[in-house]
Amino acid sequence: MRRLIAPLLALPVLASGLLYMGHAEFGRAGPLAEDRTLVVPRGAGLAEIAALLVAEGVISDRWLFAAAARIAGRHARLQAGEYAFAAGVSMRAVLTALAEGRTLERRLSVPEGLTVREIFARIAAADGLTGAMPPLPEEGGLLPETYFFSRGDSRGRLVARMRAALEEALAEAWRARGPSLAIVSPREALILASIIERETGRADEYARISAVFHNRLRRGMRLQSDPTVIYALTGGAGALDRKLRRADLRIDSPYNSYDRRGLPPTPIACPGRAAIAAALHPVASYDLYFVADGSGGHAFARTLAEHNRNVASWRRIERARRGTPRPAPPVAAAPAP
Repeated sequence: MRRLIAPLLALPVLASGLLYMGHAEFGRAGPLAEDRTLVVPRGAGLAEIAALLVAEGVISDRWLFAAAARIAGRHARLQAGEYAFAAGVSMRAVLTALAEGRTLERRLSVPEGLTVREIFARIAAADGLTGAMPPLPEEGGLLPETYFFSRGDSRGRLVARMRAALEEALAEAWRARGPSLAIVSPREALILASIIERETGRADEYARISAVFHNRLRRGMRLQSDPTVIYALTGGAGALDRKLRRADLRIDSPYNSYDRRGLPPTPIACPGRAAIAAALHPVASYDLYFVADGSGGHAFARTLAEHNRNVASWRRIERARRGTPRPAPPVAAAPAP
């Protein structure tokens, strides 16, 4: 009897030892030598996932991983997706990540001032997105921001998020709009914001350029904005691959703000939040003109005489840059109303 009882008494001790060893191994640093990403396919079960983790060098023992997942009640909650694992990640951390769906977040940064066609090209080329592109929305209908997504997310879903973000941002900005504006609707605010966005790369000028356009709209003056003419020439396909010419200012298009009064029929790009806010909060100003000043910004003027002096200064800067004495009037200078 003693020969039979002794092994039976040793079993709990042995089981406790194995459990301790397994627990220690489960929390110990794993074999992964360097950071890496791993895609867990949809429909994969516990055994398949454990085998994949071992094959990719993320964990050392698939049986221990599977047993721990079952003991913890997480075996049915492991989620597919793309995961980023750090070097030496423990089995415990791997199980937690898979059970809680801590998938790798990818990002797509959309700069302000792109057209919807340019943004769609970026979405179509983004690695990790799936599915066909949805129909092209109206110009200006996407909000430029940084968007996060997981591998396998659809392009259509991302576009829907961009459209919803624009609608929300525009509605919020319109509710907080300033008084005595020369525009009467959120749509007009979006159109004006798109022109402001394309006129300057300096956010500190947005509100002052907005004031110029509001002043011109109130007086019934043409906006005389180069970016609207460029949009008429390119159809929103992107940037013009040459300098704007004076002959371009005579193009017959509803987007030609040198030829037509008021705002163009649609936005000419997708403006960001700052440009939208500027369209609805112009500074208090009597300025009616602006022209490049050679420093990346603009020189503003209230009168045509003052503006002509600014234009002459800009011409001198351009001639000096080209190293030629020949005058070359800049198209960027707004002519007389």
